[in-house]
Amino acid sequence: MLGILLGQSPREMEEKKERKFSFRKRKEKLEKRSSIKEVLPARCIQVTEVKPETLNPVWDEHFVLDHDDDVSVAEACKKLNEVSGLRGMGRYFKQIAKSVRSNGSASSGSEENADDFLGCINIPLNEIPVVGYDTWFKLEPRSSTSKVQGECHLILKLFTSQRDTALSKKDSNVSIHKKLLSQIVEYEHAHVKREPYNWNGQVCPPAWTVLTHHAVQTDLSPLQQAIIRWQCYSSHHRTQRVCYSLLLRLLRTIDAEWDPVAVRGDLERQLSDSFRLYTEHCLCLMKNMRQVFPCTSVAAITRYELMLRGIGYMQNMRAFKSVCPLRNELHLDITTAVKKGTVEWYESLIARYKPQDGTLEEQLKKLVQVVDATCADVQRAQNIYNKLFYSAVKVDFFSISYRQLEKQVADDVNVAMERVCGTLEQESSRLSQTMGETIFELFMSLKILKGFREFLPLKDAKILALTSFHNWFKSSIHKWLQIVHDRSCDRIRKAVETDNLEPVQQAKHSSSAVEVTTCFSQVREIWLQLAWPDSAGAFIFVTRLTDNFCSEAVCYSEMITRKIERNQLGRDQKSFTVQLCIALNNTELVRVFLGHLPCDLDWQGVERAMEESCGVEGKEQVYKALNGQLFNMDLDLQREAKRLITLLTDKMLPELRRYIQHISLSPDSINNDEAVSPLMKYLQDTMVIISENLVKENLTRVLQSMWELLLRMILDAVAENRGVQVEFYNRFQYTVETLLQFLHVKGEGLSLEDMKSGDYKVLDEELRLNKCSSFELIEQYYLEKISQQKTLKHTCYGRISVKCYYEAPEQRLTVEILHAADILALDANGLSDPFVIVELCPHHLFPMAKSQRTQVKLKTLHPVFDELFYFHVSPEQYRHRFACLTFTVMDYDWLSTNDFAGEAVAPLSDFCWPGRPNASAAGKSVQPFILHLSRSKPSEKPIMRMLDARIGDREAQEFVRRLKEIEKSMEEE
Repeated sequence: MLGILLGQSPREMEEKKERKFSFRKRKEKLEKRSSIKEVLPARCIQVTEVKPETLNPVWDEHFVLDHDDDVSVAEACKKLNEVSGLRGMGRYFKQIAKSVRSNGSASSGSEENADDFLGCINIPLNEIPVVGYDTWFKLEPRSSTSKVQGECHLILKLFTSQRDTALSKKDSNVSIHKKLLSQIVEYEHAHVKREPYNWNGQVCPPAWTVLTHHAVQTDLSPLQQAIIRWQCYSSHHRTQRVCYSLLLRLLRTIDAEWDPVAVRGDLERQLSDSFRLYTEHCLCLMKNMRQVFPCTSVAAITRYELMLRGIGYMQNMRAFKSVCPLRNELHLDITTAVKKGTVEWYESLIARYKPQDGTLEEQLKKLVQVVDATCADVQRAQNIYNKLFYSAVKVDFFSISYRQLEKQVADDVNVAMERVCGTLEQESSRLSQTMGETIFELFMSLKILKGFREFLPLKDAKILALTSFHNWFKSSIHKWLQIVHDRSCDRIRKAVETDNLEPVQQAKHSSSAVEVTTCFSQVREIWLQLAWPDSAGAFIFVTRLTDNFCSEAVCYSEMITRKIERNQLGRDQKSFTVQLCIALNNTELVRVFLGHLPCDLDWQGVERAMEESCGVEGKEQVYKALNGQLFNMDLDLQREAKRLITLLTDKMLPELRRYIQHISLSPDSINNDEAVSPLMKYLQDTMVIISENLVKENLTRVLQSMWELLLRMILDAVAENRGVQVEFYNRFQYTVETLLQFLHVKGEGLSLEDMKSGDYKVLDEELRLNKCSSFELIEQYYLEKISQQKTLKHTCYGRISVKCYYEAPEQRLTVEILHAADILALDANGLSDPFVIVELCPHHLFPMAKSQRTQVKLKTLHPVFDELFYFHVSPEQYRHRFACLTFTVMDYDWLSTNDFAGEAVAPLSDFCWPGRPNASAAGKSVQPFILHLSRSKPSEKPIMRMLDARIGDREAQEFVRRLKEIEKSMEEE
């Protein structure tokens, strides 16, 4: 059983606790406690039913404790007639008895009939909140000796039954509470001193108490209170900014308490109006969000996000769908607001910059500012606003605003560029430098704006107005490239003029080369920034750009060469060599830089695009055009490099000539090292200078030029001294080998393979032959003839058919001359009188052999001889590689000397060597072979000149005489 009675005040409770542990007698305690108690009216005592035999009783009973004037026990008894039923009567009298006991009217010592005490709960009335209690209370003991346990669940509420005021008779409770809250909100917000724009809606405790009491007095439900608070704060928000988290919290409260049955009539209409007005106000803020919620303010973006979340939450609320059934597509309203706000913002941008005013150049500059500002806005939309919109209301803010701005910008720029193209097409019009720079800036700004398309859905990215915007700039790009070329030429010219040809820091080139490559790099970067989207259309621009680079590089190399040529006068050898090395390095640096153009300008991409649009022919056209330009540029730069190297070798020429002459005139008494030492010391000193100042590629070129120069000088020295002692040639042979190792530099210099070619082979052969005896030279002559004969194919001098076979037992060589064909017509009648001279050569090998000849065949070019000739040939003779048969075809002339018609040779090893078919018993039956005739001039051969120089050598002079006779007959023809 639970009894409820009005207890003591907190002060009395404290006094009671102070007396809790007194050692007075129990009777005194009772008397004392009874004396201080006030008399309680019966209506303040309430008792529940008794729940037998349980430790967890459940009553579910309701009691009302009135705050009217106290009612005595007697007055309570007057209400006896209000009780019905015997059970009610018993309970009523029991309450009266308990009340009497409590008031002390019964004997204070009579406690035999008292119920057992299980615990009590003391709740001060002034501590009960207006909204009441709904919680578990722990049971407390009455004294220190009491032992109690357990908890009791109580629901306490405060309300009033008398609230008929004058205002309530005119307005509804909801209206009164709304007016009251509105006035409090206005007052409280006006007195907020810190961040009033971020007010969270909190009111002072007295105001909150008034509102809560009024809600209790008027029996306003939690849903009605939530709706009233939403109406007041959302209405206040339209004039004064508040924290959007407050509004979102109010919406959530309505959604949590929502009961469509409880909201009807005026309250439903008012809630619908508040939703509509709040939505319209938020849409207005969205339209002007760039001003109201700037991205530069983190607090503003936070407020905007909360506002969007509130709108998004509201359109999904049951309450919103119930009271605003026709506004089920709020995202369309948001989209419309975003579009309108974007257009208005762009119009304000145009109004601020006024790109339609001023000269054409000024208009373009203003357009650049407009496009840049648009790009910045699109960037903010993509980075900030779009995330807010999509997460809160599922609207793609970026796509909406970007498509609006992109279309507006495209229309304005297209009109401006049409005016620019019309102006540039006039013959007298020339694109100024500032105008070109402005057009480039506009192009780059549009490219950046177009680049945001990658964030669009695929279906939207295909229909943009800026898709082909580059076509608006084609004519301007041509003019711009010319401006870039002119500026580059000016920069190069100034760089060469101010260049002192001193190395830059740790490099081996000078300042002008740095300036030129920097200029090229900047132009290249500009082109890469343009990123012309049409690769096929970019072909003409890439060709023009490549041509500009190549012509500028050649112009630079020519200017630096002329500067070196001017500076060589009055300079010592070392300083001039250093400057020349730097100039060479400059040219090489530029050449290497331009070698990367195919990759830098994406030639392969252009080739692929041209192949796709024009087929294989288009690809070949690109390849030939671009690579042809680069190839010609490379040739021109190498030509200038050779000019510089020639300047260096020309400076060295007098010294080299002197040292070569020293070697040539050195007596045989000194050794080769002493003769070559002056030359090598000079070359060593020069090598130190050039190796310190040249890059590897140029060092190789200079060493190669020096090598070629030295070879020519030695060749000239040898040619001037033919027929001298063998020691002379041995010394120069030693000199060449020493130079070969010196310039090879143990693998760091020229390669041996490259050095042992060209003039080296000629010189080596010259020295080798000059060291030979006259007989050895003659033998070498016939070896060359044999070698040349094997390479002849269908000459214009005719051919001769012969058969040769060797009879070893008799050591006899039989030669059968069968016929000749297509020999030269050497007579006036167009024919010849041919005959053939056959002999064994060389004569010093066959001193006993006589030359033999066929009969003369008159007036024919196809003579038939069929004659046999016999020669004695020993094995010792035919074993030599140079032993041969010579067939000389002559034209008989009875009035003058015979004319030379041609000759052929056949080595004896082909007929006489054991194992050959011609040297066997069946040699007579072998097939004849054909020899093609030749008519080479003997004087053209180096051996002929060497033998001719040996004046005191009888064999040499005799051999030369015979050859000169043949050559003379050829000249007379």
